[in-house]
Amino acid sequence: MTYASVNPNSGKVLKSFEHLTNGQLEKSLAAAEHCFQSWKKKSYSERGVIVSRAAALLHANVDDFARLETLEMGKRIDEARGEVTFSGDILAYYAEHAEAFLAPTQLNPKVGEAHMESSPIGVVFCVEPWNFPYYQLARVAGPQLMAGNVLVVKHAGCVPQCAIAFEKLLLDAGAPVGAYTNLLISHEQCDRVIDDPRIKGVALTGSVAAGRKVAARAGQNLKKSSMELGGSDAFIVLDDADLEKTIPWAVWGRMYNGGQTCCAAKRFIVQESIADQFLERFKTALASLKPGDPMDEKTTHGPLSTEAALLQLLSQVDAAVKSGARVLMGGKRIDRAGSFMQTTILTDIASDNPAFRDEFFGPVVSFFRVKDEAAAVALANDSDFGLGGSVWTKDEARGKRVASQIDTGMMFVNNINWLDAELPFGGIKDSGYGRELGNMGIQEFVNKKLVRTGNFPAPI
Repeated sequence: MTYASVNPNSGKVLKSFEHLTNGQLEKSLAAAEHCFQSWKKKSYSERGVIVSRAAALLHANVDDFARLETLEMGKRIDEARGEVTFSGDILAYYAEHAEAFLAPTQLNPKVGEAHMESSPIGVVFCVEPWNFPYYQLARVAGPQLMAGNVLVVKHAGCVPQCAIAFEKLLLDAGAPVGAYTNLLISHEQCDRVIDDPRIKGVALTGSVAAGRKVAARAGQNLKKSSMELGGSDAFIVLDDADLEKTIPWAVWGRMYNGGQTCCAAKRFIVQESIADQFLERFKTALASLKPGDPMDEKTTHGPLSTEAALLQLLSQVDAAVKSGARVLMGGKRIDRAGSFMQTTILTDIASDNPAFRDEFFGPVVSFFRVKDEAAAVALANDSDFGLGGSVWTKDEARGKRVASQIDTGMMFVNNINWLDAELPFGGIKDSGYGRELGNMGIQEFVNKKLVRTGNFPAPI
C-alpha cells in the first residue's frame, strides 16, 4: 500500500510518503504504551484542557485544514469547512461531557453497597477511511483520549497529509508524545499491530471486506473491537410526502460528499402514486449540479476521491446494466480532467441484480417503486446492510411508525441530520457493530468494573 496525495481534480501527485519500518513502528507502539501509563492517571480536567485546545485550534484554522482535504480527496470546499468545524465540535463535546459520561453508576443490591466504575483499557488501534479525513479521527480521538486511552491510528493511503495534520494538531494542543500517533503502515503491519499485546482494542471504519479481516484478527487475539462499515440506506418516500421539502434532502442525501458517505441515501423507495412526480423533480435537481474545481465555492459537483474509486463505480454501473437495470440518466464519467462521474439514476433493478445488494459509493441512485407502505418497509429491510435510513411523510406519527420497523442502527423522519456529537452513530448486519459519538461512543473501550462493599458472613 502506498501513501500518496493525488489531487482528484487534476490527477496530479502532490506528495508521497514511505511506510514506517518495523523498527519505527516498534518505537511508536512503545511510546504509546509508555504514554498510557501517565495519561490514564491524569484527571478529566487535565485531559480536557488539551482536547479543548485541539478543538479551538481546529475552529481557528478551518480554512487551512479544509483546503488540505479538498486537495487530497476532492471534498467541495464548503463541505470541507463544515467537516473541520464539526470535528472541532466533537472534541469540545467530549472535553465537556466525558467526566459525567464515565461517572460511577450506583447499583442497588439487596445487601450492602455496589457501584460500577469506568477505567481506560490502554492503547487502542484505529483504522480510518478517507471520506471524512478529520471527522473520522475526531470521532475516536475525542472520546478515547478523554476516557484515558491512547491511540495509534492507521489512516487511509490517499489522505496522508490530513493524517499527519491531525496528529500535529494534538501535539500542538499539548498532548504528550504517544497519546495520539499516526502510523503510515502497510496492511501486513496492521496485523502486527493487532497481534501486539500492548494493543487492547481495535476500532475500524471502512469496507465490509476490511471489517471482516480486522475483526477476525482482533477476535483471534480476544480483543474488543468496534466496526463501522458500509451502508445502503433507504430513502423512503410515502404517498403523502411534501416534495418541496423532500427533493432538496434527496439531493443532499445522495450527493453530500460526492455520494461517498456510508450513511448516504442510496436506495430511493417511493410509493407508486407519487413516484413519477418525485422522479421528474429529482432528475431536474440532479441535472442542475455543475461539475468543477472543488476548491471553487460555486462548484456543486466535485470529483470522486481517486481514479480507482471512479473506475470501481463505473464497473458497478456496467454490471448492473448487463444484469437488466436501466440507466435513466448519467452512467458515464464526465469528459474533463479529474475523476468525475455523472450523476446517475438506475431503475428496474431486480433482486438477482448485483446492484440490488451492492453499495454504490458515489453519485449513483438506485430507484424503486413500491405499491404501499408495507412494501416499502419490506424492500428497505431486504438489504445486507443496516446502517441508517429516512422516511418522508407529512404525518410524523406515521413516519415514526415506519422508522421503527426498519432494521438499522439509525433512522430519520423528514431529515437526514446526523451532524450532532450527541447522536450515537452506527449500524447492524453488514454495517458493523458498536457505536461512536454520544454517551455510547465513549463506553466502547473502557473497563466496566463492579465494586461491592458490605459485611457478609463467610459462606460455609
